[in-house]
Amino acid sequence: MEQVKGYVEHIIYRNGENGYTVMNLVSGEEEIVCVGNFRTVDQGEMLEISGNYIEHPVYGMQLKAESYQVAEPDDELSMERYLGSGAIKGIGAALAARIIKKFGKDTFRVIEEEPERLAEVKGISEKKAREIAVQMEEKKDMRSAMVFLQKYGISNVLAVKIYNTYGSEIYSVMKENPYRLAEDVGGIGFKIADEIARKAGIHTDSDYRIRSGILYILLQASAEGHIYLPENILLERCMDLLEVQQEAIAPQIANLTMDKKVVVRHSGEKWVYAAPYYYEELNCAKMMHDLNIPLQEGGWLPSEEKQIQKRIEGLEKAQGIKLDELQKRAVMESIKNGVLILTGGPGTGKTTTINTIIRYFAEEGLDIFLAAPTGRAAKRMTEATGYEAKTIHRLLELNGASMEEKRSAKFEKNEENPLEADVIIIDEMSMVDIHLFQALLKAVIPGTRLIMAGDINQLPSVGPGQVLRDLIDSECFPKVMLQKIFRQAEKSDIVVNAHRINEGKEPAMDNKSMDFFFLERNDANVIYKHMIQLIREKLPSYVNAGSFDIQVLTPMRKGNLGVEVLNGILQEYLNPPDAAKEEHPYGNGLFRVGDKVMQTKNNYQMEWEVVSKYGIPVDKGLGIFNGDMGVIKEINDFSQEMVVEFDERRRVSYPFHQLDEIELAYAITIHKSQGSEYAAVIMPLLSGPKMLCNRNLLYTGVTRAKYCVTILGSRQMVKEMVANQYQNKRYTSLCHRIKEMAVISGKQQ
Repeated sequence: MEQVKGYVEHIIYRNGENGYTVMNLVSGEEEIVCVGNFRTVDQGEMLEISGNYIEHPVYGMQLKAESYQVAEPDDELSMERYLGSGAIKGIGAALAARIIKKFGKDTFRVIEEEPERLAEVKGISEKKAREIAVQMEEKKDMRSAMVFLQKYGISNVLAVKIYNTYGSEIYSVMKENPYRLAEDVGGIGFKIADEIARKAGIHTDSDYRIRSGILYILLQASAEGHIYLPENILLERCMDLLEVQQEAIAPQIANLTMDKKVVVRHSGEKWVYAAPYYYEELNCAKMMHDLNIPLQEGGWLPSEEKQIQKRIEGLEKAQGIKLDELQKRAVMESIKNGVLILTGGPGTGKTTTINTIIRYFAEEGLDIFLAAPTGRAAKRMTEATGYEAKTIHRLLELNGASMEEKRSAKFEKNEENPLEADVIIIDEMSMVDIHLFQALLKAVIPGTRLIMAGDINQLPSVGPGQVLRDLIDSECFPKVMLQKIFRQAEKSDIVVNAHRINEGKEPAMDNKSMDFFFLERNDANVIYKHMIQLIREKLPSYVNAGSFDIQVLTPMRKGNLGVEVLNGILQEYLNPPDAAKEEHPYGNGLFRVGDKVMQTKNNYQMEWEVVSKYGIPVDKGLGIFNGDMGVIKEINDFSQEMVVEFDERRRVSYPFHQLDEIELAYAITIHKSQGSEYAAVIMPLLSGPKMLCNRNLLYTGVTRAKYCVTILGSRQMVKEMVANQYQNKRYTSLCHRIKEMAVISGKQQ
């Protein structure tokens, strides 16, 4: 058994579920790759590890930890880490080590009082010695703070953020309430703050700890799509997390309410909101109420309505189409009202209806803006209408002036600088969360027509809320639900089967179809083989598309047919190792030039550029978003960067430390496929948890395919998914807020 002492320089990979971690440990001048269960360990911590060295076939020598304990960093190590952190220009890790080796614990005194002695160290001239001394004097307070923070296992990166936030107040914050870090400093959540507080000797039943825990639970709930939590559920989750009694939690909810950090509302039961989410819903309800106005005072005369109907008939002739009654009603409602909700499944004529609406207003000479939540959905909208559609972020002119941790988007278009449009049409509304909806509404002035289209049966947004469903359920806005499947669409078994699934009927699995196939395979290894065969050989020519346009969709991340396993297998066959292709190990796998990848979180500050074939930039902008897909073009070990090209030839350089934002995308979850369309879809369905494998998910997966769907797996599994209507309930209250607004104003549809 080996005993090693050192500090965590970098966490390469961590499994959030079981705590399995791969990390770099610096011990003296040696850098060691350590693997094991380090659930709570963070960068910068000093550890004493017991374990054995093992030889990994791909990643080489590793120390497999059996046990570890957190050790106090000695003063010399703290000094060395500070000097080598980049805080002092001209000193890197190697030079810092030489300085400490020369002067030991006396280093800082020497720099302050006898700086000329630094020239005794190889690589430091007298001039450089003076420059170092000046910097040390200027950053004396920061240096002291960083050395102080290292005792709590805080990395240099976080230490700088903490110091920049609090300055000299840092010592009282750490002593009295380290939980402030979770609220005030980007990159520090409750769990890190809790670990710091434990080291600082803060008691488990501290008021500060409980209050911070409540806010953390509400934040976690928003990641599940919730706007609020019923008080009983909040209390249960808090007791599990904090390991304190309910009696200690309830008073702190009241205290947070008084501090305006949370809002409590009564609706038969107590609903507890993180304050920003409550006011987002309230604002959206108020703004929707203000937009929801008839666009002609006193209503429309019968003769005027007749005139509109004649113009609609003229548009039908011009386009060579025939609208059904619901479609005509949708066009009429869009003309008469400030707000219209248009919903319907595939093949029900949403696109035709939107095209007619666009052409009507174009003839009027009105300014029309089209947008969708994702780049892919916007591209589809452009192709379907012939008018340019943008992402909602681009429409609102994302400016990148966001919070430090890139969690918050800032837009140029807002209530002070609204969109100069007469008509705004938003597609794929089911994907719009409450944050984006509020940002959009702020930029729309009353009198502008807002038309929102989407499929109510698609999965809800990744972010918090269920905006489209709440708008429809409120029954306060003009809406048209298209139901008829048009004759042209009836020829597509994708469309027919999608509607069958939605109605709770089994899709036709007799393989008499030209675009919907079912291959019964009850062994995961057999499914892998057929999947590779379909992607490489059968489907590209069948759908006239490249292998990267064929998408594997699966309900799960884990398991034999989960995203993680499938991506490893598909990478091996679709983009095999090649001496000419650079690679970079990451986590339990690796990235390779030519890999298909996907962005996994919204990054509002990520810069992209479009370059010509001669390498000259022709466009640039900000923002890469959750679900954006691309291909790895370059991996540069020297500059520690990876270049990914996304749709529309947008190129992004990812520093290696930011690779946690992307993952392989040969296979993705059905959730991640929302708003996208692929030439062909393959769905491996063999088994899975009930909460994931439901009708809603199957319907969404099937409707992502343009030309062909192939299900590989168990007939019984498909039947169970169709029968399973289970959906995770989302705690949202936009519907309630809208109804309240309608009652107050006396205006309800």
